[in-house]
Amino acid sequence: MLELGVKFLISYFIGSIMGAMIVGRLRGGVDIRTMGSGNAGGTNALRTQGLLFALFVVVIDIGKGVIGAGVVPGLELTLVPTDPEVSRVWLTMCCAAAAVIGHVWPIYHGFEGGKGAATFIGTLVILDPTLIIEVLLVWAVVVALTGYVGLASMTAATSLPIWLGITRLPDDQPLFIYSVAMAMFIIYCHRSNIQRMRQGVENRHTKLMLFGRKGVNTSDDAA
Repeated sequence: MLELGVKFLISYFIGSIMGAMIVGRLRGGVDIRTMGSGNAGGTNALRTQGLLFALFVVVIDIGKGVIGAGVVPGLELTLVPTDPEVSRVWLTMCCAAAAVIGHVWPIYHGFEGGKGAATFIGTLVILDPTLIIEVLLVWAVVVALTGYVGLASMTAATSLPIWLGITRLPDDQPLFIYSVAMAMFIIYCHRSNIQRMRQGVENRHTKLMLFGRKGVNTSDDAA
């Protein structure tokens, strides 16, 4: 269990390295948490700083998921021996989840981070890259029809365990459980978006809509 705990923390610390903060410092101290929606994710980066800034942010945030799920579980730590009783599959799932949690609640930045979507995609690069197509397709369809990026992220995350339940169970039970946990977590992280939609004040990214009017959302965030 020591190996599991230590590697979980390592992945969490890696997840806590915020792409928005790194790119912001390279741009002369820009802190997007003081702009737009106040979220330190790719959507707010795009809205407040432009495409190139947002692209670098997303690459870093996805990379954290890749490292957390793909590198940390296999690390050979001098003072932490490999535990034969810990499943390598479950160790990978736990490290992947830790990277997403770190992105949402980064210890280096006052526990104020993004909403987990980009880092979650990064973990899927390692766990099963073929699933990214399904997730991104659902995300794109919802955004094109509604203009709500947050709703698209929640729907895409929720669609994944449904898809796995239909096509993979009982063979891929660990991945199914991981996807259920992440879907619930991402919905929780978007609770403010849900509240604004219920109140009818959640603006839309109408430039992304297939049948939308002009205008840009000022509050919806997902990454």
